[in-house]
Amino acid sequence: MLNELFSIGPFTIYGYGLMIAIGVLAAYVTGEYRAKKYGYDVNQIFYFVIFCVLGGFLGSKLLYFITDIKNILNNPELILNLADGWVVYGGIIGGILTAVIYSRKKKLDFLAYFDLIIPSVALAQGFGRVGCFLAGCCYGRETHSPIGIAFQHSDYAPNGVPLVPTQLISSGLNFLHFFVLIMAAKRKKADGQIGALYLILYSIGRFILEYYRGDLIRGSVGILSTSQFISIFTVIAGVLLFIWCSRRGKISPDGKAA
Repeated sequence: MLNELFSIGPFTIYGYGLMIAIGVLAAYVTGEYRAKKYGYDVNQIFYFVIFCVLGGFLGSKLLYFITDIKNILNNPELILNLADGWVVYGGIIGGILTAVIYSRKKKLDFLAYFDLIIPSVALAQGFGRVGCFLAGCCYGRETHSPIGIAFQHSDYAPNGVPLVPTQLISSGLNFLHFFVLIMAAKRKKADGQIGALYLILYSIGRFILEYYRGDLIRGSVGILSTSQFISIFTVIAGVLLFIWCSRRGKISPDGKAA
């Protein structure tokens, strides 16, 4: 729960940024390893990671602007704040759209590479949520249960109050998703099924976990948080994609699972 880990001269290493960097590196390493293992074009993994990270950051920031538009209109300087104001769902959507565009430009089978890379995305998210915990953002509701954790020096979470550690729960779910997707990939019957499974698992987990989040500034749609509202559509999209891919029955050209 310490965001400023250490300093080297004038440079300070922050826990959140370090965990994001570790997550991106882990995504690249695992993606490259699996590409070699299953006979995909290894050279494409680097570009997928770079472009999808950029698209994810852009999508994450854009969705934040949309959900917090009133405050931004009152204080336009928030647009320049790169240390705060990121929405995970925007990152997921932005990353997927970027992958679709890149795949079409390079004439690659998007669904095959989607299945190959998406477990690594879940892995990166797991590290990213550890970063959230270190920074104290994305915190949970106040609780008197044994799992409650009190922050002492957070710029985001209320200090000295026991809170549900939603960041660590989310991190654990993402790591679990990684292993589930890896195992499911070995048994898939069609390209796109693993990507669809990710959308379903993440959406359900996120919808439930939102009830325990305490940072209400994230916006709402009726009685639902913005993320819960989006989760409804992403889980539906995941189910429809899984059904469509199953009926389509197409698998990567080499006939190997990913």
